[in-house]
Amino acid sequence: MKLWLSLLTALALMTAPALAQSKPPAGPTVVLDTSKGAVTIRLRPDLAPKHVERITTLVKEKFYDGVPFHRVISGFMAQTGDPTGTGTGGSKYPDVDAEFSRESFKRGTVGMARAGDPNSANSQFFICFAAAPWLDGQYTIVGDVVSGMDVVDQLKKGQGQSGSVSGPDIVKTARLGG
Repeated sequence: MKLWLSLLTALALMTAPALAQSKPPAGPTVVLDTSKGAVTIRLRPDLAPKHVERITTLVKEKFYDGVPFHRVISGFMAQTGDPTGTGTGGSKYPDVDAEFSRESFKRGTVGMARAGDPNSANSQFFICFAAAPWLDGQYTIVGDVVSGMDVVDQLKKGQGQSGSVSGPDIVKTARLGG
């Protein structure tokens, strides 16, 4: 009996670190107070440290305050982070090189928007309404919505294939959470 308990204890001690590692590490959070309500995003510096640094810098500078959700495609994603509202704007900082991971885009995943060049992400990001596996390994994942997906679902949807929104909802303020 003692041998059996010793073996079980040893097995538990050996697998505990592996189980702990399967859960993503806790990262900083960003709270977007939108015209529809609050959305809390847990950032993932373990996946994209340079992109998370950029977003936290921009939040601290109040860059996202007043920025519209300029592109919202029903069943796909809601995009923000362009102060011009055209989808072509960005921050004063240089673009960030891609940080692709093996994580998969699913409902609530937050990814960095970019142009055709994989290394062209700057300030814009999007929140997925549903799984989008065709983005896996092609776009940088920076976080996950941990509360407020019901708010994201309520954002005004855009028209046409581009999802361009007339009279869009906005990020009233963005702030770092706990």
